[in-house]
Amino acid sequence: MTTPDWIALDWGTTHLRGWAMSGSGAVLEERGSAKGMGTLSPDQFEPALREMCGDWLDHGPVPMIACGMVGARQGWVEATYSAVPCAPLASQLTQVPGGLDVSIIPGLSQAEPADVMRGEETQIAGFLALNPNWSGVLCLPGSHSKWAHVSAGEVVSFRSFMTGELFAALSAHTVLRHSVQGTDWKEEAFAAAVNETLSRPERLASSLFSIRAADLLHGHGSGVARARLSGLLIGAELAAAKPYWLGQQIGVIGAGDLAELYVRALAAQAAPATQADATAVTLAGLTAAWKQGITS
Repeated sequence: MTTPDWIALDWGTTHLRGWAMSGSGAVLEERGSAKGMGTLSPDQFEPALREMCGDWLDHGPVPMIACGMVGARQGWVEATYSAVPCAPLASQLTQVPGGLDVSIIPGLSQAEPADVMRGEETQIAGFLALNPNWSGVLCLPGSHSKWAHVSAGEVVSFRSFMTGELFAALSAHTVLRHSVQGTDWKEEAFAAAVNETLSRPERLASSLFSIRAADLLHGHGSGVARARLSGLLIGAELAAAKPYWLGQQIGVIGAGDLAELYVRALAAQAAPATQADATAVTLAGLTAAWKQGITS
């Protein structure tokens, strides 16, 4: 049986992850659930959390700090945004009413251009906790990739890109679905596609259709098609985000293949980036919130 001093929660749209934590920030045990925010109505969050925590709560309520979409308008309780420029953990936590002691970290907002983030602010806080006095640009790849300018411990500005969601939609719900199925990958096709849209982003819509045409006419296959689709979209994102990353110190937060694609694409532009593990920085950010004692 694990008896935590507090519980760290990363509650996204599709999954819930929880860690039983000691007061010093050490992980005692990790658990997960497929009951993400997107599958729950407001009255289902507490039962889902109790189900995952199980015996962690045998001795009564334990303080919990949560980040992610659990604090969205359609989540458990809306945690209002903190406006940039500000520290990533700038505001008090939002307390959830009910029988559990749950506090949610607010997201960040930007008035112009209009933008918001939830969950990434905790990863940024964690990255800064692990890399004191760091300044530069952080890239957080995902369904909605983020580029955040960080200076003097504050998020100065940020931009979001629907690159991951566009890839999912195009590969499943357009004519490209006939060409990109499978897991094959051709790195040369990815690199060429990144360069193509970095230099001529206005050709993106036409270049996307050429994926299907090249498959039909030349039999390029799914490995080329899938890599080319990813490269075109990431290249267009890098082109739009160039004012952020050009000439800056860059960190890419994420684990696995997706983050590595961004690192390789940036390296090809003579923009080396340091990769940080998403789970490690998320835990560091949740721990920073705990240690700061941010309470409502």
